[in-house]
Amino acid sequence: MEEIILPDILAFVWDEGNSTKSWVKHKVSTKEQEQAFFDKHKRAFKDSDHSQKEERFLLFGKTKKGRRLIIAFTIRNEKIRCISARPMNRKEVPIYEKAA
Repeated sequence: MEEIILPDILAFVWDEGNSTKSWVKHKVSTKEQEQAFFDKHKRAFKDSDHSQKEERFLLFGKTKKGRRLIIAFTIRNEKIRCISARPMNRKEVPIYEKAA
């Protein structure tokens, strides 16, 4: 995976499709997803396996409550659009921990 540097986050964009999907599947709220982007130890990577019409990325980050998440997202008009979010599994935690 190719690591990237995220641009300064100006805003998030949420629509009906992406605002509830992660809550229903994994109990990850939109607030938690936004918090992970402000984690000083976050890591972001290109997700070329899932990029089609637009470039997708994966963020490994931690919430204020210490919950480690993986968030699939894209950037549209300088805004972050989260596609899905879930807790990291035990194999993914070391990827995040390398940054801490």
